[in-house]
Amino acid sequence: MEFCKGDLVVCTAGREKDRLMCVADFDGKYVYVCDGKERKFNNPKRKNPKHVVKTEKQLSDNMFSTDRALRKALSKEV
Repeated sequence: MEFCKGDLVVCTAGREKDRLMCVADFDGKYVYVCDGKERKFNNPKRKNPKHVVKTEKQLSDNMFSTDRALRKALSKEV
């Protein structure tokens, strides 16, 4: 499965289970996700792609430029 920056995913394993998060980066082996509160955009969580489920929604670049904007965008999606 291929991920792009800004994709919304739901974590299926780990401490973030059932939490909606945004993909900050994808390097082919790992997905780096953030939510703007527990995981800031500058320090994303590294997740195995098997442990996230991609949703159909995607955030634009200006929606996750800051942690505050990211939290606001994620709260609207819930």
